Amino acid sequence: MSEHYTSWGRHMAARQQIRRPAWVDELDLASPDKTILTYGNGRSYGDSCLNDGGILVDLRKLDHFIHFDSTNGILRCEAGLLFTDILSLIVKQGWFLPVTPGTRYITVGGAIANDVHGKNHHRAGTFGMHIKQFELCRSTGERLVCSPTQNPLLFNATIGGLGLTGTILWAEFALKKIASPMIEAESIRFETLDDFFELSAESDKNYEYTVAWVDCLAKGKAQGRGIFIRGNHASREKTDTAPCTTRTLSIPAELPISVVNPFTLKIFNEIYFKKHPRHPKKHSSHYAPFFYPLDAIENWNRMYGKKGFFQYQCVVPVDQARQAISELLQHIASSRTGSFLAVLKMFGPARSPGLLSFPREGVTLALDFANQGQKTLDLLESLDNVVAEYGGAVYPAKDARMNSGRFKQYFPRWQEFQTYIDKNYSSSFWRRVMEVE
Repeated sequence: MSEHYTSWGRHMAARQQIRRPAWVDELDLASPDKTILTYGNGRSYGDSCLNDGGILVDLRKLDHFIHFDSTNGILRCEAGLLFTDILSLIVKQGWFLPVTPGTRYITVGGAIANDVHGKNHHRAGTFGMHIKQFELCRSTGERLVCSPTQNPLLFNATIGGLGLTGTILWAEFALKKIASPMIEAESIRFETLDDFFELSAESDKNYEYTVAWVDCLAKGKAQGRGIFIRGNHASREKTDTAPCTTRTLSIPAELPISVVNPFTLKIFNEIYFKKHPRHPKKHSSHYAPFFYPLDAIENWNRMYGKKGFFQYQCVVPVDQARQAISELLQHIASSRTGSFLAVLKMFGPARSPGLLSFPREGVTLALDFANQGQKTLDLLESLDNVVAEYGGAVYPAKDARMNSGRFKQYFPRWQEFQTYIDKNYSSSFWRRVMEVE
């Protein structure tokens, strides 16, 4: 019997046969007549984690720790383990994730498959760059340990490979040493895009974590205004340990309509911008609200209503970023279909080994748009045109509608990658961008 699964954007769903192994020995990848895809925790926004009409192997029960070297900071665990559970173990022993995105409710396997990035890309690159080895199970039953020296080509294809090369059983990766769970952070209000680029150039030298919120509805002289946030792990000598911030709000049911609309966005953006003083504001923060502010709202994706939302994340080359980002913001502001979650960040020059890895040197912009049907699709198409014109790319983990031509332009190594796909693996995303019926 097939089951209904949806992605985090909640505007698209698929029906698949679901397999839920509780142990590795229960893993069944046999499929004579249906395609297979591994499913983590469903935090991809589009259809890269869905396999309509096929089989989903849900790995959330394969969530065991295997080995933790607390002296050298090396962790081995099963692929279904969540980042939040890893943090619960390692932080109190003086370690942190080498790279983390904006949610801790993702699996290790999903982090590898999407080669996630975070606020420290300019220093640490992507999560895949910290992987030492993993074990990959193919649909033939073959189990292969992959690392930079053992099956290196399959290793590179699997990092950022969207789960198409097989099922990751376990992974081993290096952690980051910290002295405290606290972050010494600073928030700076800026008025223009030029201010953002100046702050980024200044901050990337001295701060491990940098990111900016940008008011995507602002026009004219106010275009590009926002809040720049930067921070470093605190030393225990400088600050006491504060309690972790827990969830304070939950959206228990699907809302009939989106509460994110031009009226609420304008109010939110104005209040959020004005509440930050003109001069830099320093503060100490527990790592949880610093890295994962939206995790404090359980099921926050429901606030977009029953039609769901699209997330759009792109990157444009650094040498043309000012003009490209300005044009993107102009399209968004003119559409009056803005996003309260609008993130602007510099990517550093480090390149992941992943053949389809998204991050590359440049500037990335990430936004959420309530699903308003064709109006939203037209806006996203106009954003695609700008990104393509400037030689940028769109993130597959966030995508739900890019076409085949765009994908192949964004990821020119797609043909090389195809040679490593397991013959029985596929996804709704891959069939769409490869134009497979």
